[in-house]
Amino acid sequence: MSFKPANDIQDHHHFGEFGGVNPSISDSATYTFLSAKKMFDTFEGKAEGCYLYSRHSSPSTLYLGEAISAMEGSEAAHVTASGMGAITPVMLQLCGAGDHMVSSRTIYGGTYAFLKNFAPRLNVNTTFVDITNLEKVEAAITEKTKMIFCEVVSNPLLEIADIRGLANIAKKHNLKLVIDNTFSPLSVSPLKLGADIVIHSLTKFINGTNDTVGGVICSTQEFIDQLRSVNDGACMLFGATMDSLRASSILKNLRTLHLRVKQHSYNANYLAEKFEKDGLRTVYPGLKSHPSYELYKTILNEEFGFGGMLTIDVGCLDKANALMEKMQHEKLGYLAVSLGFYKTLFSAPGTSTSSEIPEDEQKKMGLSDGIIRFSIGLDNDIERTYNKMKQCMLELDILEPEMA
Repeated sequence: MSFKPANDIQDHHHFGEFGGVNPSISDSATYTFLSAKKMFDTFEGKAEGCYLYSRHSSPSTLYLGEAISAMEGSEAAHVTASGMGAITPVMLQLCGAGDHMVSSRTIYGGTYAFLKNFAPRLNVNTTFVDITNLEKVEAAITEKTKMIFCEVVSNPLLEIADIRGLANIAKKHNLKLVIDNTFSPLSVSPLKLGADIVIHSLTKFINGTNDTVGGVICSTQEFIDQLRSVNDGACMLFGATMDSLRASSILKNLRTLHLRVKQHSYNANYLAEKFEKDGLRTVYPGLKSHPSYELYKTILNEEFGFGGMLTIDVGCLDKANALMEKMQHEKLGYLAVSLGFYKTLFSAPGTSTSSEIPEDEQKKMGLSDGIIRFSIGLDNDIERTYNKMKQCMLELDILEPEMA
């Protein structure tokens, strides 16, 4: 039977303390014990169902972790206070001084900055490669390599990772394959394709309302226990703890994720096809012109579509900025970073979410300053949205009248 992630979320079922349809929120930082021995056993990680201190876990964060674990098909999950609060502990749990990792060159700017600028201070070094070239990935592996890291759909260029191919390389060299699935929740299930660890920024599609930040790590029970260890667990010791109220809020929003992802995908696919037909250089994994279109179809949970992210290139930064400002003025969305919101969000990644990447590196990876990254919203009438966007482009001479 094929994996059905939305069904597994639906089957995640907890009553509230007084029979509520939502689990009760645990409004406590610390928890009592009926015996001193039980406290000791909990510190040692030997007491099931007992809570120690909310930096370690709480009922509310565990409920959310269980639901996302069900979605990804993992044994366990641990939620954190941000996406970076999930990425960095995983990397430093797996890599110590003198170790090495291989990473995609096109990744979220914050992740790139951590690997390029901060991790070397701890003598953890990274080789950045074109993740779509499996030969280059394998060639970058050394005897000190501990992990391979990439995003399913890369930020911001929307390159697609061959997860099965990467998993084979990782297993061959006894490495961990760590996947950031923030751009493609439900659409892709990396653990089912051979990945070892999956990370999300919960801030984005999973929460969907842009009112909080959060992260999650999905993996084996053994690895999650290592992250939570009071003695040497990176999540426990770095302290990026999610608040119980926020965990409860995200859990409620998670219940509608399947509906939202389908609408994001439908709207993005509609706009991408229209923009490409108009002659704009458009990148969207659901277009046959995308170099990894056929690959993506082989890893996709098809009912959820190709996702809500697309890019267009309008030629230069001045035109990109003018178009984004005009679209915001016309109430088509917001000139803002992040993604997964009910309204469309647009930004020029070279000067925003990828600004941590040096300009020469941006050019090497094909990130031009005329690129606009769109996180397409949940518009009910996407044809109306397209017509208004097209009019903005015509007025700014981005589209020629005869092209339109």
